[in-house]
Amino acid sequence: MQVSPKQPDSDIPYVEEQGNQLFPVFIKLNKLRTLLIGAGNIGLEKLTAIVNNSNQAKITIVAEAVSAEVHALVSANPQIKVKQKSFDVFDLEEIDIVFAATNNNILNEEIRKVTHEKGLLINVADKPDLCDFYLGSIVQKGDLKIAISTNGKSPTIAKRLKQILNEGIPAELDETLQNMNALRQTLNGDFSAKVKKLNKVTQSLINPQKSFAERNIKWLIWLAAVLLIGAIGFSLWNTEPEFQTFLINIDPLFYWFLGAGFVFALIDGAIGMSYGVTTASFSLAMGLPPASASMAIHISEVMSNGIAGWMHYRMGNVNWKLFKILILPAILGAVLGAYILSSLEHYSAYVKPVVAVYTLFLGGVILTKAFNIKRKKAEQKIKKIGLLGFVGGFIDAAFGGGWGSIVLSSLIAGGRHPLFSLGTVKISRFFIATLSSLTFFTMLGGKHWEAVLGLIIGSAIASPIAARVSNKISAKTIMVAVGIIVMLVSLRSVVLFILKLI
Repeated sequence: MQVSPKQPDSDIPYVEEQGNQLFPVFIKLNKLRTLLIGAGNIGLEKLTAIVNNSNQAKITIVAEAVSAEVHALVSANPQIKVKQKSFDVFDLEEIDIVFAATNNNILNEEIRKVTHEKGLLINVADKPDLCDFYLGSIVQKGDLKIAISTNGKSPTIAKRLKQILNEGIPAELDETLQNMNALRQTLNGDFSAKVKKLNKVTQSLINPQKSFAERNIKWLIWLAAVLLIGAIGFSLWNTEPEFQTFLINIDPLFYWFLGAGFVFALIDGAIGMSYGVTTASFSLAMGLPPASASMAIHISEVMSNGIAGWMHYRMGNVNWKLFKILILPAILGAVLGAYILSSLEHYSAYVKPVVAVYTLFLGGVILTKAFNIKRKKAEQKIKKIGLLGFVGGFIDAAFGGGWGSIVLSSLIAGGRHPLFSLGTVKISRFFIATLSSLTFFTMLGGKHWEAVLGLIIGSAIASPIAARVSNKISAKTIMVAVGIIVMLVSLRSVVLFILKLI
C-alpha cells in the first residue's frame, strides 16, 4: 500500500502536483481499525486485496446489501464484522483508515468529506482525485513484498510489471531472506560490530573455500567422459565384430564426421543453436539413414548438454516447477520418437526426404533469426506445457533435432522469462538426449559407429574453445551461412528423392 498526504483544505490555494508525489509506506493493517463501505463487486475487490495482504486485519464492513462472495470471505475470516445498514458519520468512530467502495459518486464524495473532518485517510475506488492513498499492485514472495504504483495513471502497466516481477523473481528468494534474518539474529554489539561480523561472514561468498571436486570440476567431467567412452568402446570391442573391424581399418567416414562435429560444435557455441539441424543435414547428405543420424547426434549431445544444464543449475536459471511439468512428457515423446524412427530404419529411403523437409524448414527459421524477422507475439502464456514437451521431444528424436527451436521459442513467445526458459530447456535436453540415445543404441546396436564416434570426439574437442569463438565471429554472418547451406543440402535430398520417383 502507498500513502500520500491528504489533499489541502478548501481554503488553501490548490497547487497542481508536478511528478509523482506519492511517498511509499507499508502499513500494519493488523494494528489498525479499517472501515470498508460497500460490499458489492467493488467492495469485494477491495476486501480481497486487504485480506490477501493482511489476513489478520480488523475490518468493519458497512453496506446496505452484501454479496454472497463477500459473505463467503467474511465467514472464512472471523475478525471481519458486517453492519448491514446505510452509512452514517457515527460509523467512523474508533476507525483509523477508510475504504469507500460504493458505485454512488455523490455518496463517495460525502464520505470523503466527513472522513477528512475526522482526520482520517481514505481510499475511494476508481476515483484517484478523491484518494489520500492508492492500493498498488503487489508482488509477494514469502516475506518479501514489492509495491508498484503508477500514480493512478495506468493500472494496466502496474499489473504488467507485477506479472514480469512475479516471473523474474524466484520463489527461492524467500528462503534466502529467511537465512539472512537468521544470520541477523546472531549478531550482537553495536552497529559497527554487526557490520564487521557480517562482512566476515559474507566474505566466504566472494572467495569461498571450494572442495577438491569444485576446484577440478571441469577435469572431472572430462575424465568421466573419457571413462564412459572407454567403457562403451571396451564393451563394443567384445560384442561387436564390426567395431573391431572399424578400429583396425578406420573408415574415412570417421574423419568426415570428426571434422563435422568439430565445426558444428563451434557454430553452436558461436550462435547458441543449429548443432542438431546442421549435423542432421550433413549426415543425410553423407548417406546415413535418419535413425543412425539421430542416434549419432543425440549421443554426442549428452555431455555438452549435461555441462550446460549444470551451469544453468548453479546460476539459478532453472524454473523447477516448469521443469517438472515438462520433463516426463518430453522423455516419453523422445523415447517414442527414437523407437519409431529406429523401427523404420529399413524404410530409410522414404523417411529421409521427410527429415530433409523438416531440416529445410529449420534452415528457414535460422535465416529469420539472423535477419531478426519479428513474429507476432502470443498474448497469453502457453498453458499446455506437457503437450509442448511431448511434441518437442518426439520431433527432436524422430528428426534429429529441434528441441530448442520448438520448445524454447514457444515458451519465450508465450511470455515466459527468457533466462529461466533457457536454463530449464537446457537441463531438460540432457535427459532427453540421454534417454533417446539409449533407445537408439538398444534398437540399432553398433551401426554407423564411425559417424557416432566422429561426432562425439569432434564436438568434445571443440567445446572448450567454442565460447571464445563466439566473441570473435559475427553471429549474423554464421547464421546466414548456416541457414543457406542447410536449406540447399536439404533441398538437394528432396529433389533427389523426387527424381527417383520420376
